[in-house]
Amino acid sequence: MAENFYDEIEIEDMTYDGTLQIYHYPCPCGDRFEIGLADLLDGEDIGVCPSCSLMIKVIFEVEDLPQPPPGPGQAAPPVPV
Repeated sequence: MAENFYDEIEIEDMTYDGTLQIYHYPCPCGDRFEIGLADLLDGEDIGVCPSCSLMIKVIFEVEDLPQPPPGPGQAAPPVPV
């Protein structure tokens, strides 16, 4: 069964909120489509609007995404000097 998307959006056209670690894009209903960085890193590509039934397909490359900050108990990756 094929998904019905409102549109296909390049991730470069979306706005990234580093605090919440989500990408968002305006929805025609007045709210916004959202997809979390963790979802994108897991291979998900569907942004949803919490106020209506519309969905978008997000076009992206995993290697172009920002890396999430290390969680508790995880060391940050070494920085070359």
